[in-house]
Amino acid sequence: MPAAIRTGLCSVTLRARPADEVVAITAAAGLQSIEWGADVHVPPGAVGTAESVRAATEAAGLRVASYGSYYRAGHDDPKGFEAVLESARALGAPRVRVWAGATASADVTPVERVAVVSATRQAADRAAAAGIDVGLEFHGGTLTDDVDSALALLDAVTGARVATYWQPPEGLPGDEALAGLRRLLGRVTAVHVFSWWPDQERRRLAERESLWRGAFELLAAGRSPVDALLEFVPGDDPALVAGEARTLRELVKEPARGQA
Repeated sequence: MPAAIRTGLCSVTLRARPADEVVAITAAAGLQSIEWGADVHVPPGAVGTAESVRAATEAAGLRVASYGSYYRAGHDDPKGFEAVLESARALGAPRVRVWAGATASADVTPVERVAVVSATRQAADRAAAAGIDVGLEFHGGTLTDDVDSALALLDAVTGARVATYWQPPEGLPGDEALAGLRRLLGRVTAVHVFSWWPDQERRRLAERESLWRGAFELLAAGRSPVDALLEFVPGDDPALVAGEARTLRELVKEPARGQA
């Protein structure tokens, strides 16, 4: 049976909008969930805010997919992760996003790499004690900026409840991006879905249809559910969310929320 690919929205897509509007737009677009960002909508340690956002999300029939923190393992003070966990717990998030340091894999020193591995494991252990998984942001300027480095990091923290996000690396042709994703299969917990091409030029999702159709075919062949989280629509335009969500559902082959 194919793995479930669950659709959702990253709240950073609507960073300038209040949380209640993010909920309303997401629900109206027929998506299933929201990854709440720590930058604006649910700051670390703001437990009351997290609780109210959780209530609004669930009241709209949506689920909290994850808590999108900006904690950088091996770079930030580990004590700061406690505030991240407080918000994640209050939000009811099953997963918290963590960044793998603040240095590109090609430039990191052996000492820095060890620090990232140690801090990632420590964060994962603390999160696991609260029943929360860790997902590593797959992003430039970190130890998960390419597949080899991401796999090495995941292998180094083996045994911990750690997986990785995935998104198409900037400037990488679709076939090469999919080859990288194929190597990560079984280790991916969520994907950030957007169409940037050739670099950071934001385009409609359908403009890289072959990339995303191929990605979802690969992910559906796995064993574990994956969250497909819509992110960064052109111009940060809320009016585009419904259309982009429709394209996402078509690519995932999922009916609109609430429909058969």
